[in-house]
Amino acid sequence: MMAVASGVSLADHNTLGLQASAEWFASVRNREELDAALNFASERQLPVRALGEGSNVILHPRLPGLVLHMATRGVQLRKDDGRRALLRCAAGENWHQLVLWCCEQGLHGLENLALIPGSVGAAPVQNIGAYGVELSEHVVGVEVVDVASGAVEYLPAGDCGFGYRTSRFKQAGGENLLITAVDLRLDREASLCWDYPSLKAALNNTSPTPEELMQTVMAVRTQRLPDPAVVPNVGSFFKNPIVSADFAETLGTRYPALPVYPAAAGSTKLSAAWMIDQLGWRGRGQRVVAVSEAHSLVLVNRGADTAEAVLALASAIQASVLDEFGVALELEPQLLGEAGD
Repeated sequence: MMAVASGVSLADHNTLGLQASAEWFASVRNREELDAALNFASERQLPVRALGEGSNVILHPRLPGLVLHMATRGVQLRKDDGRRALLRCAAGENWHQLVLWCCEQGLHGLENLALIPGSVGAAPVQNIGAYGVELSEHVVGVEVVDVASGAVEYLPAGDCGFGYRTSRFKQAGGENLLITAVDLRLDREASLCWDYPSLKAALNNTSPTPEELMQTVMAVRTQRLPDPAVVPNVGSFFKNPIVSADFAETLGTRYPALPVYPAAAGSTKLSAAWMIDQLGWRGRGQRVVAVSEAHSLVLVNRGADTAEAVLALASAIQASVLDEFGVALELEPQLLGEAGD
């Protein structure tokens, strides 16, 4: 039976390990519990915020309203013609465990997204991506509940506003759409993407099987990115900036070693990690928060209780990159809640 509690600590519900408190909190395991929680919020005119595994959020000390922890489970094989399959995955499923299961079942396409922390329901919000693959390439549609009306809607992928590390669910109005399930299209004989430089190097330029690719992705991630269960972090803290091709060409003249990648609509993606490294930030920081020694896009929490110290370091990095390269870095994780006094 669903229970709503007040003043619940969220320290164990965010991988940065920040101290935060939800005004109201409920963990929902099925549709009945979700409806009851939404009715509770509606009767008290409370805003509602979904929280999965907290792996891509920065929490301020206070989260007003009702925080919903999505704990729904279930993966259904809805269609399989021997070539392609359609899966419906509940929002509360662990993302990495889903990737492992799919590979075991011979359902391919997600191998590059292995070991990304978080839940299935949070994955479309961020449009997670890694090593040349984005989730949006495999999303058929998303089932959502409008928290204001309680109405269930189905959004085809084309209506989800997917972009580089963004979606409709991160835009104005989208926060009122609570993801309850994600439909994915996967292949029995997928064309694997392994031409990302770090993967090619780890594979010795040898074409892998899906299992080999997934294991390589996991090995590369483990080597380069600190485990949030051991060292509190949210993974990549900054997005790779998207700029015009002309600006990238001008910048490349000044910095020939700057890695650049083609992006949508003729634009160019720059390596945020390279710029941060060039400015000597790797391993630097304050006593309670620092840039990881392993990867310059990762900020690690060494004892900060609140978001203030984390955001201060992030701002200093952003200012230095803007000053040197003329590039504005955007935060990748979402900032939620209200700051303390």
